[in-house]
Amino acid sequence: MAEKNEFTDINGKAILLDCQNYSSFCREFTVSSPKVSLCKVIVCTCSVWLFAYAVFFVTENTAVLSSAIIITLVGMMMHIHLVKVEHETLLIIGSLGVQLSTSYASGRESTTFIEMSRIKDIVINEAVYMQSIIYYLCILIKDSGDPNGIASVVPLFQSSKPRLNCLVQVYKSCQAIIAQTR
Repeated sequence: MAEKNEFTDINGKAILLDCQNYSSFCREFTVSSPKVSLCKVIVCTCSVWLFAYAVFFVTENTAVLSSAIIITLVGMMMHIHLVKVEHETLLIIGSLGVQLSTSYASGRESTTFIEMSRIKDIVINEAVYMQSIIYYLCILIKDSGDPNGIASVVPLFQSSKPRLNCLVQVYKSCQAIIAQTR
């Protein structure tokens, strides 16, 4: 059963949470960000190129135009390949573990798997960001030396940064699966 809900991120931009229930032990959560705005890309590119043309007009140096074109094209490619995230996915399987996937606008994907035996808990944490307090979902990894200790914290949905109301929905579903496996 698929369930789609619209939420906002910490900046007020619309994001989409897609919940897939495969079984009582397996759920997938996908947070999707808006696509790259073609209008913004055109405005930025035209602004840089018009500025470069104005500098060329004054200096009569063709290297200014060539470098402006190269810089904007390389900048756009790097933004699409390294920065712009289309969606982030959390797949939790009660008997196996948690798989985290990030898909970028260029099609590149980054995937991490954490075994259930290494997971201490999944919690909502808070942090001070700029001049406000934000909430984020994270996985607490067990410390192998200390049974009550935490070795590391793995934040979830780092790029989309959903608000608390979205995180609570994901948190409750994850806790239900973790409770069944223990």
